[in-house]
Amino acid sequence: MTDVAEVLASLRRAPDVEADNLTAVDASDRLILTEADAALAEVDGDRVAVIGDRYGALTLGAAAAHGLTGMRVHQDPITGEQATARNASRLGLASAYRSHGLDEALVRGARVVLLQLPRSLAELTEIAETVARWADPAVTVYSAGRLKHMSRSMNDVLARSFGEVTATRAAQKSRGLIARGPVRTDPPTYPARTPVPELGLTVVAHGAVFAGGSLDLGTRVLLPHVDHIAPDARRVVDLGCGSGLLAIAAARARPDAEVIASDRSAAAVASARATADLAGVTLTVRREDALADEPDAGVDVVLCNPPFHEHTAVHTGGAEKLVRAARVLRPGGEMWTVYNGHLHYRGLLARTVGPTEIVDRTPKFVVTRSVRV
Repeated sequence: MTDVAEVLASLRRAPDVEADNLTAVDASDRLILTEADAALAEVDGDRVAVIGDRYGALTLGAAAAHGLTGMRVHQDPITGEQATARNASRLGLASAYRSHGLDEALVRGARVVLLQLPRSLAELTEIAETVARWADPAVTVYSAGRLKHMSRSMNDVLARSFGEVTATRAAQKSRGLIARGPVRTDPPTYPARTPVPELGLTVVAHGAVFAGGSLDLGTRVLLPHVDHIAPDARRVVDLGCGSGLLAIAAARARPDAEVIASDRSAAAVASARATADLAGVTLTVRREDALADEPDAGVDVVLCNPPFHEHTAVHTGGAEKLVRAARVLRPGGEMWTVYNGHLHYRGLLARTVGPTEIVDRTPKFVVTRSVRV
């Protein structure tokens, strides 16, 4: 065994954004490990599933405390997977776990589930239903979150998939929810299908995908421009694609072009692929961090609706990372970006990509066109 406090103190977020107000471990991680400690001492690692571990605190903390190996882990962002792998390698704990999708293989026969509560109730619903469907009937789910991001609705979501849900006492502004007695939901809620008549398609959305099955406001502002952007473009990227609506619009407008839908989220990639398939549109869909798998200077157009949150912290580092991905544009290539007007990304785009003009503005959003120099 290894000292748990030392393990947690050593964890880094890289390759995800790092900053003074962004931490790799918080009190909710420690609370989950404390509440689950006795249960973890009684099971082998292959009976443990970890879901939503941000940078390895739950996985590597459990491994350090109990010498567990072979735990099954699901992390929606690929950056979380990569950070956990780096942390595990540095600590000599690479054998502690295996990465999985949010599926049967993740939780089949699990007796203990460690869960960092997501803010999205849709994501929590899909997680809870997956655990209840496939885990051991004697499973216990140990979950927690920061009080400021929790709501009574989380209890209600868990109660639809488990017969018993209890709350722990608050500790360091965090609270735990412990669930037992799985109740199977048939059919499962996710992936959900939502018709979007104005686009003539149905969105297939997993719980964790941004905006779910709806057409989010930023995408709605950028979409009317997609038909007219660089009509001769041969390679187009929807960066941070979500459910893939911008990519699908680009593929419809340019049937001879290669259109790539890229996102760091496993749920987004699965949603974009399923939505495109249902719409009869061919896309190249990739899960990657800010186009890490794409070489420089080979793309004609990048479409981007960047986030302005890093998990629960308001921080523009994630958006800045996406803007730097404009390295994939050929000289003269265009980056079209939509963002909340109060964020003032135009200067960042001009410095990082090239000359940037505002081509559309609403009371809330700005659309810009940047040309790679």
